[in-house]
Amino acid sequence: MTALTDSTGSAAETAETAAAAVRSAPGADWSRRTRAALGVSGIAAAAFLLLVLVLAVAAPLLAPTDPNTQSLLDSYAAPSGTHLLGADGLGRDIASRLVYGSRTSLLGPALVVVVSLLIGIPLALAGSWYGGAVDAVIARVFDLVYALPGLLLAVLAVALFGPGLTPAVAALSIAYIPFLGRIVRAAARQQRVSPYVDALAVQGFGTLRITVRHILRNITPVVLGQAAIAFGYALLDLASLSYLGLAVQAPGSDWGVMVSDSDALAKGYWLTVIAPGVLIVLCVLALTVLGSRISGERPQPYLRRRRTPRRTVRTTGAPS
Repeated sequence: MTALTDSTGSAAETAETAAAAVRSAPGADWSRRTRAALGVSGIAAAAFLLLVLVLAVAAPLLAPTDPNTQSLLDSYAAPSGTHLLGADGLGRDIASRLVYGSRTSLLGPALVVVVSLLIGIPLALAGSWYGGAVDAVIARVFDLVYALPGLLLAVLAVALFGPGLTPAVAALSIAYIPFLGRIVRAAARQQRVSPYVDALAVQGFGTLRITVRHILRNITPVVLGQAAIAFGYALLDLASLSYLGLAVQAPGSDWGVMVSDSDALAKGYWLTVIAPGVLIVLCVLALTVLGSRISGERPQPYLRRRRTPRRTVRTTGAPS
């Protein structure tokens, strides 16, 4: 009986020790810190964006039919087992077009953000490190480009090179360089005056190693957060250009192209237009929330103003 009790106790202690080891493991600690940093809203936004990304990657497997298959017999068909969200004026399945449309709708903004970061980060790090005239010139270039509206640059690029996704992405990439570069420059300048930078320089570390392996690493949350927010803005800009017929062209599957189907809206078939519009709004909202949580911004709680009871002041006559 005593041996059985000892073996049971030792088994319980072993299980408790294993559970404590799992809880203290680096992966579990990272997961716990990530959940605490993102919060409920950040996790919900990340889950939604992950779902949209899975739809884009696995579009050939998940889409019910080919997005460009036309069937005039199914023109403006109601949602059913054959067409989950109905069909448009040409009988094309709306659900399939939404799934395939996520590809171009996400690819264009991703290219804009990547190109902007590849150009903006080196310029921002160079300006923050060298300072003086170098920083002044880079700052003035950022201000000059930032003053130009991105959509106007995209329209000019389309006018010069013709409509398409490539000219629009190239123009918006130029317009988004200062949007990301200014924030990276400000964060890097704060790190530049930190004592650890001087200590690394005294130890003989080079400029490239200090800026990339230490300064850029410390400001990575800010960079990723602003990149997510810029992704949402670029998605909205490219959808607007596709709506105007300047980026992705019909009959291509794109959310902006689908929103431009004014004929369906005029005939009362609102789902053809509302469904891609809702997806655009939800993606931009999720990217904004996720970017704010990654960069460290916390939602401010709503503070109710306490009402103080009014004091009635009694006026009395002047003393005689």
